[in-house]
Amino acid sequence: MTLHQPVMLNEVLDALQPASKALIIDATFGRGGYSRAILEAGDGMVMAIDRDPDAIAAGALLSAEYDGRLTVMEGPFSTMLNLARGAGITAADAIVFDLGLSSPQLDEAERGFSFRHDGPLDMRMEKSGLNAADFINTATETEIARVIWEFGEERASRRIARAIVKARTEAPITRTTQLATIIRSVMPRPKPGQIDPATRSFQGIRIHINGELDEISAALEAAEQLLKPGGQLVVVSFHSLEDRLVKNFMITRSGQGPRPSRHRPDVERPTPSFSLERRKPVLPSETETATNPRARSARMRVATRTDAPAMKEVA
Repeated sequence: MTLHQPVMLNEVLDALQPASKALIIDATFGRGGYSRAILEAGDGMVMAIDRDPDAIAAGALLSAEYDGRLTVMEGPFSTMLNLARGAGITAADAIVFDLGLSSPQLDEAERGFSFRHDGPLDMRMEKSGLNAADFINTATETEIARVIWEFGEERASRRIARAIVKARTEAPITRTTQLATIIRSVMPRPKPGQIDPATRSFQGIRIHINGELDEISAALEAAEQLLKPGGQLVVVSFHSLEDRLVKNFMITRSGQGPRPSRHRPDVERPTPSFSLERRKPVLPSETETATNPRARSARMRVATRTDAPAMKEVA
């Protein structure tokens, strides 16, 4: 098994304070980095969720080490509310998300997430449904460009989409290195220290295939309904699209966002369902970024649940 080094672990534990918590939900189990640390730091229970069957298999092994204190459930974290209620859980003391891919997902070539390893062009977290090769070989040029621009924030999206469509007329695109080569062929050679030209396109395709942004929005709303008053919502994200979603959710739910309409300044806002100690994210330490490259783009945001009803319930 590829080892996974959890990002910003000390900061996450400091925010969660697991020694004082009876139940924490680890919404992105991965290979259990956060779950193990939480279990070691306190005597409470952990309910972990993951949509990746490989993560569930790893979770069964870890669960056996902790004598019933860890329950790992399979499914997308957008279904957190139903998964929790199905397990008889109605409220949690804290919920944590690590929105990045796990090291095994990136490093295992057969999963098809990385352009650094040759493997099938897959990218599915759940190993079912439409994969990246299906999308790349059947979508229109316009749709491919939209996905790469909207989810990868790639300015050269149209040029890349045009090259993909041209290449697939000669042979189906089925391998990660095949797609990466096509993308690099129409991009400037990167300068030292710059990211690989394929990075943003792969990100965009992966987010599209897995519906990741919709998943995050739904999961944050589920967390709002599950958290007890005083409970912490802790989210570590790795790129601007994720972080923007989390930031906007927390600001809106804490009552710090703009009013619904400037034409109706008298509209009463719902009572804030979260409070924020700080609006800016917590960044990884220089020591961590030097030893763990995955941490360089990480951002952690924390909000504390108030005793007000979930805003979606009163909207």
